[in-house]
Amino acid sequence: MGEASLQRFLVTGGAGFIGSNFARMLLQRGAERVVVFDKITYAGNPANLLDLAAYPAYEFVQGDICDSVAVAEALDGCQAVVNFAAESHVDRSLLSAGEFIQTNILGTQVLLEAAVKAGIERFVQVSTDEVYGDVAEGYSREEDLLRPRSPYSASKAGAELMVNAYVETYGLNAIITRGSNTYGPYQYPEKLIPLMVTNAFESLPLPVYGDGQQVRDWLYVLDHCRGILVAMERGAPGHVYNIGGGNERRNLDVVLQLLNLMDCPPELIQHVEDRLGHDRRYAISTERLRALGWRPETSFDHGLRETVAWYRANSSWWRPLKEGRFTTYYEQNYGARAALNLDGSDA
Repeated sequence: MGEASLQRFLVTGGAGFIGSNFARMLLQRGAERVVVFDKITYAGNPANLLDLAAYPAYEFVQGDICDSVAVAEALDGCQAVVNFAAESHVDRSLLSAGEFIQTNILGTQVLLEAAVKAGIERFVQVSTDEVYGDVAEGYSREEDLLRPRSPYSASKAGAELMVNAYVETYGLNAIITRGSNTYGPYQYPEKLIPLMVTNAFESLPLPVYGDGQQVRDWLYVLDHCRGILVAMERGAPGHVYNIGGGNERRNLDVVLQLLNLMDCPPELIQHVEDRLGHDRRYAISTERLRALGWRPETSFDHGLRETVAWYRANSSWWRPLKEGRFTTYYEQNYGARAALNLDGSDA
């Protein structure tokens, strides 16, 4: 696959966190056409795409990847599909698993079927390191067995198996990427880093699950996007590529580092009852992708400073998101674990 041969893209879930950053990167690199296709659920935010309207190659289509007609129309004239569309938050999957099956598995199958019919040259399924499950020691490699432990990770593993089926059955030129915990600008504030940052700005409690000793490998969003690009352009059909930052940190240490960056007191931390089935550690080997010429360029310290600065400068982006439906979810998820009120007081 030549690096310059793909110029027309359908980016599904492109109004979300990583998808919008990826679409922006494609446009900045001079792509001929970038169609962002997004249902615009709670995490798909049109505000993530406002600056993209300046690019003549950009087009937005609102639609559901489970809608085969809408998908086929959006695919017309595209060479490649990059599928970010997914229900993506573990906590929400514990509250409503059915939505994850619908979007992450059925939606992926609809996309795959449309890609085969349209003769798409490359299909990229964006997945997660969570499909490997808990990793007590060592590093997960692409050929390891999948042992998902949450409805979210199980639905992503199911989507991967569907991709494999279309590769083997129909000869679809598809690859899968598995990213580690990603952070950076435009991330919806339910995830660990943006939740802690925005709560700290509002002097609200910072809910940390259990003892906070869960270990994650942190990856800056632009490094993740570059990894997907390299895998798409140079990866072998049917292969899987891990994308990790090489920044293993305990959750509690991440929160403390954020508080230090923001000059906020550690007393804001409030340990709450742990998540059901909470994986203790994820860690992935990235040797396969590095062999294609990729490596992360952003240190965790620098990426965290950039992220805090972005949320500080863009309160008009995140404050409206933490109202309405977010408040309902927050109370549903954390209310039973600790007596938290969104005004910062104890219940």
